[in-house]
Amino acid sequence: MVKETKYYEILGVDITCTEAQLKTAYKKGALKHHPDKNAHNPDAAEKFKDLSKAYEVLSDPQKRQIYDQYGEEGLEQGAGGGGMAAEDLFAQFFGGGSAFGGMFGGGMRDTGPKKARTISHVHKVSLEDIYRGKISKLALQKSVICAACDGRGGKEGAVKTCPGCNGAGMKTMMRQMGPMIQRFQSICPDCQGEGETIRERDRCKKCAGKKTVVERKVLHVHVDRGVQSGQKVEFRGEGDQMPGVLPGDVVFEIEQKPHARFQRKQDDLFYHAEIDLLTALAGGQIYIEHLDDRWLTVNIFPGEPITPGAIKVIKGQGMPSYRHHDFGNLYIQFDVKFPDKTQLQNLELLEQVLPPRMEQKLPPGDSMVEDYDLEDVDPRQHARAHGAAGMNDDDDDLPPGTERMQCASQ
Repeated sequence: MVKETKYYEILGVDITCTEAQLKTAYKKGALKHHPDKNAHNPDAAEKFKDLSKAYEVLSDPQKRQIYDQYGEEGLEQGAGGGGMAAEDLFAQFFGGGSAFGGMFGGGMRDTGPKKARTISHVHKVSLEDIYRGKISKLALQKSVICAACDGRGGKEGAVKTCPGCNGAGMKTMMRQMGPMIQRFQSICPDCQGEGETIRERDRCKKCAGKKTVVERKVLHVHVDRGVQSGQKVEFRGEGDQMPGVLPGDVVFEIEQKPHARFQRKQDDLFYHAEIDLLTALAGGQIYIEHLDDRWLTVNIFPGEPITPGAIKVIKGQGMPSYRHHDFGNLYIQFDVKFPDKTQLQNLELLEQVLPPRMEQKLPPGDSMVEDYDLEDVDPRQHARAHGAAGMNDDDDDLPPGTERMQCASQ
């Protein structure tokens, strides 16, 4: 899951783009907005800087992974690591010194061996599978070096370095304007920016000269018991392949699916149980279907009343702890369902089993007393009386016993 797409939008590429597509997009954008070609357009200079910054991040597999997961904030907090500076981008594509007239000094820095991009996927897993553990077989499409031509793109000896650009893919031209010499570059028309030439008849029949072919790969993803949502399973070197660079990696991020009965927090499970008033007062049993097809019999003892909203715990019946041998706890919150008035009978018997009524403060003997009966609230009348205007009032204006509804993130 990609947190931000700003850099992809700047380059005009999809979030699943390959390194080759990134390179092509940057070439076109950099040539179009280069300051030397847009001397009277300050917006072009800013666009050129944005393109360079976006490519600097997305062309580096480590920076791209951090950006996809944490956005620009993650890069600014120092998680980016090494990579190619913007002033070195033209040196990579077009050869020679910096595209900024040498004002940044030397050539490209040594950034170590290049590596193809990381393929990232989200693997959604049920809570039952996380409780028990499983092995998922997941298929993906990746680029592999063409075996027919060994990644050359054609017959051996048929692929030649373009003489027009000397393999740079770009042609550099000079133009004198008064005392100044302007240097600008354009895509080499002989090789269309590829840096190589090959006759059509000599192209590899399997990859059509692209050097790589698409292959379906099935990976066995081990979902360990108790794994937390957000943890990653990595496959080193199982990603895209490109000639001259190290194979990329494949990363699966575990995402826990919502569950119908349980909520999870770390190693603990939370369950909501509804019981009747008789069970809450006189005891009884409830049954809970667990995540491994077991049923738990939960005993509610007589004489230990369950109040509405009460939370109880069964220790050791939560989730297995990741790579440990213990378990979390199962917390149960009770909702006590009171009987309907039509279901009540022999109410006088309650006087014998329940504690005495609470003493009420009686009015003085000379007070005027009036009798009233309670009625149910009509929701429609209440809504009309407390409409849109009432929604802006303070909580103090609400009728006693009611609460303002709030949005809660589960």
